Amino acid sequence: MLLLPSAAEGRGTAITHALTSASTLCQVEPVGRWFEAFVKRRNRNASASFQELEDKKELSEESEDEELQLEEFPMLKTLDPKDWKNQDHYAVLGLGHVRYKATQRQIKAAHKAMVLKHHPDKRKAAGEPIKEGDNDYFTCITKAYEMLSDPVKRRAFNSVDPTFDNSVPSKSEAKDNFFEVFSPVFERNSRWSNKKNVPKLGDMNSSFEDVDAFYSFWYNFDSWREFSYLDEEEKEKAECRDERRWIEKQNRATRAQRKKEEMNRIRTLVDNAYSCDPRIKKFKEEEKAKKEAEKKAKAEAKRKEQEAKEKQRQAELEAARLAKEKEEEEVRQQALLAKKEKDIQKKAIKKERQKLRNSCKTWNHFSDNEAERVKMMEEVEKLCDRLELASLQCLNETLTSSTKEVGKAALEKQIEEINEQIRKEKEEAEARMRQASKNAEKSTGGGGNGSKHWSEDDLQLLIKAVNLFPAGTNSRWEVIANYMNIHSSSGVKRTAKDVIGKAKSLQKLDPHQKDDINRKAFDKFKKEHGVVCQADNATPSERFEGPCTDFTPWTTEEQKLLEQALKTYPVNTPERWEKIAEAVPGRTKKDCMKRYKELVEMVKAKKAAQEQVLNASRGKK
Repeated sequence: MLLLPSAAEGRGTAITHALTSASTLCQVEPVGRWFEAFVKRRNRNASASFQELEDKKELSEESEDEELQLEEFPMLKTLDPKDWKNQDHYAVLGLGHVRYKATQRQIKAAHKAMVLKHHPDKRKAAGEPIKEGDNDYFTCITKAYEMLSDPVKRRAFNSVDPTFDNSVPSKSEAKDNFFEVFSPVFERNSRWSNKKNVPKLGDMNSSFEDVDAFYSFWYNFDSWREFSYLDEEEKEKAECRDERRWIEKQNRATRAQRKKEEMNRIRTLVDNAYSCDPRIKKFKEEEKAKKEAEKKAKAEAKRKEQEAKEKQRQAELEAARLAKEKEEEEVRQQALLAKKEKDIQKKAIKKERQKLRNSCKTWNHFSDNEAERVKMMEEVEKLCDRLELASLQCLNETLTSSTKEVGKAALEKQIEEINEQIRKEKEEAEARMRQASKNAEKSTGGGGNGSKHWSEDDLQLLIKAVNLFPAGTNSRWEVIANYMNIHSSSGVKRTAKDVIGKAKSLQKLDPHQKDDINRKAFDKFKKEHGVVCQADNATPSERFEGPCTDFTPWTTEEQKLLEQALKTYPVNTPERWEKIAEAVPGRTKKDCMKRYKELVEMVKAKKAAQEQVLNASRGKK
């Protein structure tokens, strides 16, 4: 006897009995088949209602299988078993009206019905002629069931379903009835999607988010459709491993090509739909109108902001003008007050000076000797020029309130102080003059030019030589001095020390002075060579290097790219300079050719100058 386990605590089922007396709550346990169903629900964590739905679903599937009506395939008896790969397996089993939606139970039931009807033994017993071996059409039924009962083989056959419509509507077909044309096309192609819940095409009332989600899904469509069913060669028929590998390689290439064509078909379908979709046009027009409105609003806001700024600027200007006028008035009043005070002080000083002269004159300038009196008068005038108002008042008070001897002593003391002050000022001035003369001598002597005069041509030649022979050149300053001695028209011989000194002094020059030197040199060049800048818009030839054209200096990165391009594209490369110009962003073919010529000239000049220096050093030895 089989004893079922008792229900877990809290798993009992409560029932109530409708009796005439009061209702009572009873605890009962499921037994028998009800307990089995209860255990299944508990293990699946499902409620009783969910289990009922599952049972109803199974019952509905069974009823559908019972109600399934098979369609007789009229061409069944004429099928060639050897050409089974080209037959419609669903039609052979009588499932042509169900096709890929048929369940495995329906396929099995259809096969069973076809076997009961078309089995060779049945037909032989009925007196029908039977072909020997696999040549009988019943082999086609067996092959159809073999393909459709295997999920992998069925998927391969479904991918090449002969009844599927692969056509793509053109733009002209959907001009007036977009949704009627494209909705069924997307509906039937959605069967190939790996993802479930394929979005619908919708209608004119669909929102922008729904339309965007629809086209995003189809532009990133993930299809499970594959074309292994159409393989021309079967690797099982291969006689060796190498032949099997070759067959697999050929099949993979063919499948990839067909998969590519399928994805191109889907992309064409989506592109045609997107270009014809009236909702897209509506959204674009709405977006355009929205942008125009935003642009107008932005322009209006900017105009108002500018007006506000202009008003604020005018107010600030008015306030600044009033403040300036007020400040000028205050300055004018202060100037008037200062002038008045200055006039008062001048009058007071003038009065005190006259008082000092009169006091000294009263005392006969404190001497009976004519020469001493004249000298004292000069000293008194010196005091009048040098002393301040307070000092003059103090001195005049001493002279008027004291005796002759005391006044003379005070006057002589003041004279000594003034003379001492004058002497110190004179010594300081002489010291400043000596220092200035020393600085001037040092600047002229340290500049390296000494008595050698540097003309504008020599300065321009020096600048050119410094640029021509950059830092790192062997015996750089000797090479520059030798270059100047060769090309200078002044005839003055320069040493390396002279060149270094003048180069340092040029570095300390103001940028405007440097520009002035370059401008004068260019004016002289135009005057000597008669260069006239053309004002027309004609394109200059590649060999013309006009001095009036704009020139942007080459950066270090551009120089590296040019050198690399010259190495990459040798002289015999077709269209060499066009390729070099493409390798240097921001530079034209003309710029690259001009820079190349400059580099060649610089290298030649360096070599010539270095050879001259070497020859000169050998000559000295």
